[in-house]
Amino acid sequence: MKVVILAGGYGTRLSEETSLVPKPLIEIAGKPLLWYIMKTYAYWGFNDFVIAAGYKSEKIKSYFASLSMASDDFKVDVSTGKVETLKKNAPDWKVTVVDTGIDTMTGGRIKRAAEYIKDDTFMLTYGDGVSDINIKKLLDFHNKHGKMATLTAVRMPRFGILEMDGDLVTSFQEKRLERSPFINGGYMVLSKKVLKYIEGDEMPFETFPLQQLSEDGELCAYKYEGFWKCVDTLKDKKDLEKILEKRERVADVWKV
Repeated sequence: MKVVILAGGYGTRLSEETSLVPKPLIEIAGKPLLWYIMKTYAYWGFNDFVIAAGYKSEKIKSYFASLSMASDDFKVDVSTGKVETLKKNAPDWKVTVVDTGIDTMTGGRIKRAAEYIKDDTFMLTYGDGVSDINIKKLLDFHNKHGKMATLTAVRMPRFGILEMDGDLVTSFQEKRLERSPFINGGYMVLSKKVLKYIEGDEMPFETFPLQQLSEDGELCAYKYEGFWKCVDTLKDKKDLEKILEKRERVADVWKV
């Protein structure tokens, strides 16, 4: 099953870092933010990724193109250029990097990445939200309720506000100011049928598509009370770095 990661935004609130690299490549405790997200999925057996890049997409392409060389132990015969791998340290990931455009919105990025999704169901998350969520439990939840879409509901007083009746999302409102117990934390499981809700590059997935799915009774929320952290500002970055450097609440999913 493909895991699509939205990694194309400008990251303007983190301009101190994103002037050089896209936000998903900002280093947290020595590893790119994207690495922690992908490690979570890979830990549960999902290692086939589609990275929907945009802003500074060449940096993301370069990172994955050189990851094996940077991670593995190898011997090179300088006279011939022959390289022999001595020890594999690079993660066992299959990664498709798609340049989905500089100004494309999240819905448009999903639509552009769709040609690389062959199965009827795929996973989707944002390139700035780190969690130790159990992906298999999330997928089981999605398969049991039979709706088109599942998002992970986490506790934080910002981003997409959810109103719920049990597990069913009855209303989805993006970035309202009032507090709510649960918000959209990403880590979604989606049927390819959701693509019909996306009209083009200019459509954010968080506006009409998710709102309409909730109105149609096709959006459910998997409530997760464990670790989740979005890196949206420099303070968020520093806070997450402190947690990971001190090895507080560091799950097995991120062990090297």
